Amino acid sequence: MPLPHASRLTPPRPWSRLSDSEWAALLPYLLHRSPQGRPIPELRARMDAIFHTACTHSPWREVPPEFGKPDTVSRYFRRLTHAGLWPRLLEALAEAAPAHPLRAIEHFIVRAARRAHRILGHRFLLLIRRIGLRSALPAPPWLLPDPLLSETLARLPLPAALLAAAAPRSGRAAWFSSLSRLLRDAGGRARIPRAVRLGWP
Repeated sequence: MPLPHASRLTPPRPWSRLSDSEWAALLPYLLHRSPQGRPIPELRARMDAIFHTACTHSPWREVPPEFGKPDTVSRYFRRLTHAGLWPRLLEALAEAAPAHPLRAIEHFIVRAARRAHRILGHRFLLLIRRIGLRSALPAPPWLLPDPLLSETLARLPLPAALLAAAAPRSGRAAWFSSLSRLLRDAGGRARIPRAVRLGWP
């Protein structure tokens, strides 16, 4: 797979129900049966509910009644997440042509992926950074853990003065101070204000 691509932010789009072409593009990625093997009824409505909830920042308990029971929708979201749906969709988006139907719902997908990161953890953040779909990150990247620290450090030139035995103490102190800040940034912020997360595009 020819990744990574150039990093990009996804243009916002107000929520709307999936069109026929968008649904047809999304359908092959979904789980079509329950854990007991029964076909899932109203599958399209469930995905509309997931995207509606993700795009409006609503809790699952506020899923509109026309989409079914909130617990049913949230359980299906968790099943999709554990089955690897969101990483697969993000990778598909990274490769999709601009006119591909999935690109029309990219905003919906990255919003849902933000919720999935709570389940998938740092490895999912690493994938998002590699793909370059920054809007799938749950907050601005400079506030989040940076699993790519080694690659970041590799781009920094090690000053020759640091390697010299007679390097000035002030030069070494400044360099180690910079390294300390990098390590702190790599861990991310312990708390990110909700307003910052909601304002992130």
